[in-house]
Amino acid sequence: MTALPNLTPAYAEIFLALAGMALLMVGVFRKKDPVRGVTMLAILAFAVAAVLALATNGAETVTFNGLFVVNEFTAFAKMLILLGASLAMLLALPWAKNEGIARYEMPVIMVFAVLGMMMMVSANNLISLYVGLELQSLALYVLAAFNRGNLKATEAGVKYFVLGALASGLLLYGSSLVYGFSGTTSFAGLADALTGAQDNVGVIIGVVFVICGFAFKISAVPFHMWTPDVYEGSPTPVTAFFSVAPKIAALSLFLRILVGPFEDLIVQWQQVLTVICVASMLWGAVAAIAQNNIKRLMAYSSIGHVGYALIGLVAGTQEGARGMIYYMLIYLFMNVGTFAVILSMRVKDRYVESIDDLSGISKTNPAIALALTVLMFSMAGIPPLAGFFGKYFVFAAAVNAGLIPLAVIGVLSSVVGAFYYLRLIKIMYFDESAETFDRPDFSTSLVMGVCAVAVVVFIFLPEPLLAGADAAAAALFQS
Repeated sequence: MTALPNLTPAYAEIFLALAGMALLMVGVFRKKDPVRGVTMLAILAFAVAAVLALATNGAETVTFNGLFVVNEFTAFAKMLILLGASLAMLLALPWAKNEGIARYEMPVIMVFAVLGMMMMVSANNLISLYVGLELQSLALYVLAAFNRGNLKATEAGVKYFVLGALASGLLLYGSSLVYGFSGTTSFAGLADALTGAQDNVGVIIGVVFVICGFAFKISAVPFHMWTPDVYEGSPTPVTAFFSVAPKIAALSLFLRILVGPFEDLIVQWQQVLTVICVASMLWGAVAAIAQNNIKRLMAYSSIGHVGYALIGLVAGTQEGARGMIYYMLIYLFMNVGTFAVILSMRVKDRYVESIDDLSGISKTNPAIALALTVLMFSMAGIPPLAGFFGKYFVFAAAVNAGLIPLAVIGVLSSVVGAFYYLRLIKIMYFDESAETFDRPDFSTSLVMGVCAVAVVVFIFLPEPLLAGADAAAAALFQS
């Protein structure tokens, strides 16, 4: 008789799967305001999943015959994913009401997307990795085209689906090569099989294909082509969701794979990743300058920030991993807060997205202008805001790892990128006033305020966050 697997490490994922199916039933049978009810229940489900994930935050535990693992790193990454998804869902609530899109399916699909992300983060095998990745991806394709009455949304969904299928094919092909030349798909088995395999060309080619698949998921150059169009075409709350939760999940898994089973191939993958990292930083800094649509600007901004975060991974050290984890945390608040501001850009019940629409809002909407100013200064990496410390830690890790040219390129890219962030501040405070924005909804104002305050509070209370990032990085390198 086969013993049942230990389900305790996967309680958070099991609960979220059951909650997703239950929410679907609630949406079907609830007659009165199903969107609001399902959304609030989904956020509650995320909170319960977070508690369950924290309950497993301790010594590394493996279950399901080695397919699934939990430790302090996976718990920290899941906290970030659940927090980002909850904030994005709060932004979706007023958007659905204002746009007249009373469909409860959005929060349900987000729940299943988050479930896929959490499975990805805890994957301990190339097979379970792919299952989690596809569960996430299929949900995201639907979310991109959720506003099916909008031509741009439909276009965004089709582009994301086609290029996402290509990226999944690259990842699957790379995984098959790794399996063919190593004889295993288990992370632990790969770590043993690849010891001293620096001259195994087949495995190296497979790892390159895996890196390319993940580079698409995090919108790193040159696999970024989908990002501006999908960010612009998707509903703004969905864009906010895309910009944080899937990126955090993919970056976390990227980190786990490269410093875990592929650690002995660091010299090989470091070269590939350095090119991707430099290209992302430079293209994100330069391409955003010409943008006039604020969502497209944020798309290129996210490409640049992915490049900065990857510096910590390229370093390949525990210090670099800590810097990357801390950067993801800071990026979450900066990005979601900015999208809350974008959702506040509503004139006569019509959402506007042009950068010029921000003209003079310091006079007509001073609270929005102040929040966006704090967030833009932080994104530009101007001290003493949290964004500065995020960049400082990854640059310091690169310098200590002997990657001084990479750190220099990062600093120069950051200086160039600061131009378009400061440009928004100049437009808000020095240009002639445009039309006054409508009063923001409560949940939008709440998210905007929380994110702006968090960016400032990090200056005074960095120790708990750094301690969490330290513990997560230590668990990663001890596993």
